[in-house]
Amino acid sequence: MTEPALDLVIAALEKIRETNDRFPRASRTVLAHLQATSPVAVFLPATPKSNEGGRERSASRTERRLQALPSKAELLEPIRERVCACRKCAHLACSRTQTVFGVGNPDADLMFIGEAPGVDEDQQGEPFVGRAGQLLTKIIKAMNFAREDVYIANILKCRPDMPSGSFGNRAPTTTEMQTCRPYLVEQIDVIQPKVLVALGAVAVEGLLGMRGTMREMRGRWHAYNGIPLMITYHPAYLLRNQAPSEKRKVWEDMLEVLERLDQPITERQRNYFL
Repeated sequence: MTEPALDLVIAALEKIRETNDRFPRASRTVLAHLQATSPVAVFLPATPKSNEGGRERSASRTERRLQALPSKAELLEPIRERVCACRKCAHLACSRTQTVFGVGNPDADLMFIGEAPGVDEDQQGEPFVGRAGQLLTKIIKAMNFAREDVYIANILKCRPDMPSGSFGNRAPTTTEMQTCRPYLVEQIDVIQPKVLVALGAVAVEGLLGMRGTMREMRGRWHAYNGIPLMITYHPAYLLRNQAPSEKRKVWEDMLEVLERLDQPITERQRNYFL
């Protein structure tokens, strides 16, 4: 943050404090930034910039402030540690191999959200690494992104337990989603992507608390805390339904995402999945 901008913020906060009976409020992410920055570095008085020396001192203070701020990866780490130790859902803590926090670029503009880890994810500790994950990776590459460019997470950080001798995966319960949701909220709060993509109806319910058919919800823009959110089919649905028309629907949703991100779209991309 530049010196004039910081002065404006401080002045605005002081005015709020003087004219309101409530103190200003800040998100956990903002508080973490402030706590990680020394008070001296943040609240040094502005230096007049009428000479070259003043400008150099101002630039030096700005650099010190920027260096003191923790990276998004550093802000995510204590959340990851709490997830690893979480036992709020005792049945899931007992049955899981490990927790599955999230993967990708903490500075990503695009974030995908699924429902819960499956057996492959539970074994590897990374979301979307099974067959559905391989298809998601293919879609991401078709968008001209690498998997490492985006961030991928789930509503649940543990694989939903299955009865002994059963195979496959089950959907999370409403209670499980409500219990685990705060971790995802913190992840989004730190990453602050420009666009969110919810994969499937379970992800929509877990994130927005909204139920409905995918036929009604997909392909239209929604919002999560001011962040544009696109709802589309889960890749597992496309594995079950191989119809080109269904694949095309998902790709049309991704074209909308690319446009919202102001990414160039080639003619080949526009005709993809046809």
